[in-house]
Amino acid sequence: MEMRGVRLQADGLELTGELHLPSGDKLLPALCICHGIPAVPPDPSDRGYTLLAQRFCRAGFITLIFSFRGTGRSEGNLDILGWTRDLQAALDFLHNLKEVDKGSLSLLGFSGGAAVSIYAAAHDPRVSSVATCACPADFRSIFQRETPVGAVQRLREIGAIRDRDFPPSIEEWERGFETITPINWIDKISPRHLLLVHGDADELIPLEHAQRLYEKANEPKELRVIPGARHKMRLEEAAMAVVLDWLKVRC
Repeated sequence: MEMRGVRLQADGLELTGELHLPSGDKLLPALCICHGIPAVPPDPSDRGYTLLAQRFCRAGFITLIFSFRGTGRSEGNLDILGWTRDLQAALDFLHNLKEVDKGSLSLLGFSGGAAVSIYAAAHDPRVSSVATCACPADFRSIFQRETPVGAVQRLREIGAIRDRDFPPSIEEWERGFETITPINWIDKISPRHLLLVHGDADELIPLEHAQRLYEKANEPKELRVIPGARHKMRLEEAAMAVVLDWLKVRC
């Protein structure tokens, strides 16, 4: 197994990531893992996504993890529409790798990253399957708990919004969330495979969101509810085992 540091470019911003490659010289399925919207300042000692990427790599997937704009060591400010362009850059990168089986390019998204994954898959036919964890059906309930102004201020405090004059318009920044609303795009993924994974103890995104998404999605689709699982699904062993088993069958 090999790990390479990568640099992606989107809108003139540099995004940092890691590419994990299994051993061997045959074409392999690829997986791009998309993290969620941060709630706390970055912790350099947190290797959670690296460990997750290594797990999928050991299972035979060329696995890419990267930091969306405004997070980790990537440049820019957190902007959800910008995240869709970041993911497009990641898909371009994977699709152009000589080691990748072009017919097997999957997305695994968590929370906000799951929403972006659904939007990307609905617009990019190169995506062969999508697995989401703790995906919101929409963002209305989130902004009912926290106004867009409050969200921008919180993201500024944790370092995800870095420029003092960003966003130029909070209304336009909020409309970005409306644009990518997963419930509006989930039915566009078919005929590709879709897996929705949600915990019945999710403290941020109620299970009802996953049920709404499942009802709107077209076949082939699957909903797996993880008993006792909370919002941070990457820490839930049962959830990650479900995702890995599902991907191995689909790829």
